Amino acid sequence: MTLVNGQKEKDTTKHKLELHKAGRYSPLLANIALHGLENKLKGLVVTLPNRYPNGENMRKKDKAFSLSVIRYADDFVILHKNIETVLKCKEVIEEWLQNFDLELKPSKTRIAHTRDEYNGEKPGFDFLGFHIQHHKLGKHHSGKDTKGNRLGFKTIIEPQKEKIQLHYRKLDECMNKMSSFKQSELIGKLIPIIRGWCNYQSPWNSSNAFRKLTNLMWNRLWRWGKRLHPNKGRKWIARKYWDLKDKGWRFTFKSKDFSYALPKHSDFSCGKMWVKVQNTRSPFDGDETYWSKRMGDKYLTSDPQKSRLIKKQKGKCGHCGLNFHPEDLTEKHHIQEKSKGGNNSDKNLVLIHLHCHDKVHGKR
Repeated sequence: MTLVNGQKEKDTTKHKLELHKAGRYSPLLANIALHGLENKLKGLVVTLPNRYPNGENMRKKDKAFSLSVIRYADDFVILHKNIETVLKCKEVIEEWLQNFDLELKPSKTRIAHTRDEYNGEKPGFDFLGFHIQHHKLGKHHSGKDTKGNRLGFKTIIEPQKEKIQLHYRKLDECMNKMSSFKQSELIGKLIPIIRGWCNYQSPWNSSNAFRKLTNLMWNRLWRWGKRLHPNKGRKWIARKYWDLKDKGWRFTFKSKDFSYALPKHSDFSCGKMWVKVQNTRSPFDGDETYWSKRMGDKYLTSDPQKSRLIKKQKGKCGHCGLNFHPEDLTEKHHIQEKSKGGNNSDKNLVLIHLHCHDKVHGKR
């Protein structure tokens, strides 16, 4: 579901400039405006007469847990097994948004079933560039619930078709603009576009989309080379712009000193799942242990090397193997002593509890 502000824009240069500036901060402003939406819906669902499959009334705790609200800026999705609950949530949201002079945009507001057709709507839904859908499968491929029971379906998350087409058009437009540029310059321009999109899509079932884009890009690169050298034969173009030893050929700039290759979409691995940030966490809460484990030295701390070690060790002590806690005192321990030629590099250091450090040195 997407929200839209219904206010009219004034056709003035000053106002357009203000709108442009406001657009940069719109995700932050949307987060502020919609803060409390989740709690509002959780408070609603506990009052509804939802029941367990056996017919008994659900406990309030289970009612609240049965509703999922996923929000990113002004885009959000509401998930529940009961269609009446979803429709009631939609009514409450529309009423709640009126207090902010906002409304749901009909063209982007959709009610659908994740597995079956509903009111002529195809199963599944699109959200943040992904298509999420439950697919019916046999017992050998079926997903399982938290108790290990087979569900009869499996959740498949894959790139949204429109986003695949948009990504390829962006690559195509880039190549059109650089039709007369050198190969090295073209590769340098395409790499960040391909890498950024593939890294975003890689946690999910993206292998089919990656293979499709790999084939499309091969054909597009061949047309680029053919257009640049219309009087040359195929073998000459292939030897000049491709590494023929690579399976499927690789678009490679070759010089005397080095070679510079364009990555294929299919080079990127799929299924690398991201760990969700805990509900109440914030990078400004001062919990260096938690954020260092997630971000390494990208999380700004007084000792970036400690942050890197925490991430490398997955938040566990290098001596006792227990998880670090925010209140724990930690120290860096040299694997090879400095007196024996050891240095302060990450490879020669391990982060351990202070009391573990005392035990290690107490044994000597």
